[in-house]
Amino acid sequence: MEDASISSLLILLGFLIILSAFFSSSETSMMALNRYRLRHLVKKNHRGAINASSLLERPDRLIGVILIGNNFVNILASAIATIIAVKLWGDAGIAIATGLLTLIILIFAEVTPKTLAALHPERIAFPASYILKPLLKIFYPLVWLINIITNNLLKLFGVKTDQHGNDHLSTEELRTLVHEAGALLPKRNQSMLLGVLELEDVTVNDIMIPRNEVEGIDLDQSIEQILEQLSTTQHTRLPIYHGDINHVVGLLHMRNLAQLIQRGEVTKDSILTVSREPYFVPESTPLQTQLLNFQKQSRRIGIVVDEYGDVEGIVTLEDILEEIVGELSAENNDLVEDIHPQDDGSYFIDGGAYVRDINRALHWQLPTDGPKTLNGLITETLESLPDANICMVIGEIRLETLQIQDKFIKSVRMISVKKDRVS
Repeated sequence: MEDASISSLLILLGFLIILSAFFSSSETSMMALNRYRLRHLVKKNHRGAINASSLLERPDRLIGVILIGNNFVNILASAIATIIAVKLWGDAGIAIATGLLTLIILIFAEVTPKTLAALHPERIAFPASYILKPLLKIFYPLVWLINIITNNLLKLFGVKTDQHGNDHLSTEELRTLVHEAGALLPKRNQSMLLGVLELEDVTVNDIMIPRNEVEGIDLDQSIEQILEQLSTTQHTRLPIYHGDINHVVGLLHMRNLAQLIQRGEVTKDSILTVSREPYFVPESTPLQTQLLNFQKQSRRIGIVVDEYGDVEGIVTLEDILEEIVGELSAENNDLVEDIHPQDDGSYFIDGGAYVRDINRALHWQLPTDGPKTLNGLITETLESLPDANICMVIGEIRLETLQIQDKFIKSVRMISVKKDRVS
């Protein structure tokens, strides 16, 4: 090689630097590939993705063949650069060659190709896989020997080389992924996906209709009163009870009542006969579980009970679906009636509004692990019912009670402290 011309040595040196850049970019791009997108492309029979996926199944072998190639071309390039430098500058050329080659390799064979590979991993990794796969077969004996040595060294330090990293995402990681999807995911779809992920963290107690708001049929009333109530109700399913909702005896579907009316057989006994047995739901049941239970039981409404068996309210399939897709109809959108925006950026909010609904509508972070309503949140924070209107701060929200009546906070003025400071 010492007899070769300087021009031929320079050409060979340039080729080796290109090879070094190839191996450096291949390593970075392979490790930077999005594993979930890679699996998606494999299912679509993308040839480059299939090759890359097979190589990544054994990352130790992949890294082994890349480093063998990279170190080989770098060492050979160093030797050739030394020969060129000695020919040009004599013994002083060794130091010059070392400095220049180090700078050239860093710029053209390391930093630049690796940066490009990190920014566009698929553009580099997929074409590179067509070269790396046959190289792995050619150098397999050497790769195997090196892996045996390195794996045994790792075992001495307690590292288990047979365990691969866990690519599965937790619920929190999935939630972050959906949040960061940005323009890649329509806002509506993003909201629905987040709603599905939150089903596991929300219980029936969080979304149920409280017992004081439940409309039902009291069989202890006269049949005339019952018929009057049935003629004006807006619900398709109603609980039936004796005297008190704690004594629920059935669930009436208005479709069955229509059949009784056609036959002229509307009596208390006939209403009870066409009613379905009540379906009871523990208040601590996660929404995800309850959704599956509704499906298994072929039910659309459940009676929510506490640990003592007392009725706390009712939950419907529609309530759970609204947690995913939002309000199903404008008629049921009580949030508009409970929250009243003001010109100064504050909101007049009814005390009976649900804290979770307020957070969802205004993107606030009021605590939801305690009372469900705004009235309950304020009284629990104060640990008493205020005798007069008060002003307080919960988290980043300032609250001012406007009306207190019958031991209940009827109306509250609320504003974000951050927004108030900015203004």
